Amino acid sequence: MHDAIYIPHLLKAAERTRSLLFETTFDNLATLTPVRAEVSVRHGTTFLDVRGTAKTIVTLVCDRCLQQYNHRVAINAQEIIWLEDAASTSQDLPLEQEITPDDLVESLSPSGYFEPETWIYEQICLSLPQRQICNEQCSGLSVDEPADRGPEIDERWSALEALKQQLLADDSSHN
Repeated sequence: MHDAIYIPHLLKAAERTRSLLFETTFDNLATLTPVRAEVSVRHGTTFLDVRGTAKTIVTLVCDRCLQQYNHRVAINAQEIIWLEDAASTSQDLPLEQEITPDDLVESLSPSGYFEPETWIYEQICLSLPQRQICNEQCSGLSVDEPADRGPEIDERWSALEALKQQLLADDSSHN
């Protein structure tokens, strides 16, 4: 894991910016190749302007046929992360509370840390396809059923089937 960036140190950096180039792997993400990433973090007084690119090949499982397949990922992301003193106390908030749409933004403490690898991991996860299909022609799971078998009946329903046959027999004898 690469070091997190201490946000106050960005104020002293050239152009208030720090750029990182790194390769890494993530425990929670099966990749065929290491993630090659470049991240630039600029301190904008009340916010961080984060930009990054990353490339890797991830191993996914097809939703149709359940086979593994490789998917090439290339991200080019940008995000504004607000710097707020209240961000450092967010762990003390109640489990349930009303929030406004303005609260649905990323924020960090101005005296805290920014973790570039975590940010890249999140961006890669956001770029993964929702429907994971190995290819357009994937027909799904193939189920081989013998042609000579009739419909399969669960033996637990045999008493109900016998009653049904008896009722049908009784009904036809009354006609």
